[in-house]
Amino acid sequence: MGKKEKDTYIKKKKDMNFQSVESMQPVVNIVNEAAVALNDEKRTIRESAIPEVLAGALGAGIGGAGSFAALYGLGVVGLSAAGITSGLATAGAIVGGGMVAGVFVLAAPIAGLAAAGVGVASHLKNKQLRQEKERLYKEALKKHEAIIKAMKAEVDADKERMDYLQSLNILLQQAIKDLQHDLGVA
Repeated sequence: MGKKEKDTYIKKKKDMNFQSVESMQPVVNIVNEAAVALNDEKRTIRESAIPEVLAGALGAGIGGAGSFAALYGLGVVGLSAAGITSGLATAGAIVGGGMVAGVFVLAAPIAGLAAAGVGVASHLKNKQLRQEKERLYKEALKKHEAIIKAMKAEVDADKERMDYLQSLNILLQQAIKDLQHDLGVA
């Protein structure tokens, strides 16, 4: 990162689209869904882990919502068991475990706060948040490019499949835009 990029990173929580690592879980869900979509050319919104979100995004279209959170929220009524377990499994995958390891990964910051001074913990949390945003931004960009390629390659696919890819495209575009804002990327 150059000096210029560092200065444009949004530092005030209230100005951030994603104010915590937890708030980025919906982006992780979309990136994960895109990965599954790219590996299964038969998958449609119906088979998705987040069908309501995808259908909501498709209905809103590009520019239909002010932020990724608003767009994602169109289809989410509450945290489902599937959403929670996929979140735990995703967190657990960070340390090479599954859902049970995810509980410990998600609990680790709480244990860390108890052991460290609040100022140090706050600094580390902010650094972790920024690193996670950068990692997720890069991953979302890769998946977005791959979804666009898939849409071109699968031009003869049925309407359900194309709607599915388009909904992922819309959600990834908005997530990228919101992450760019937080990271200060032009």
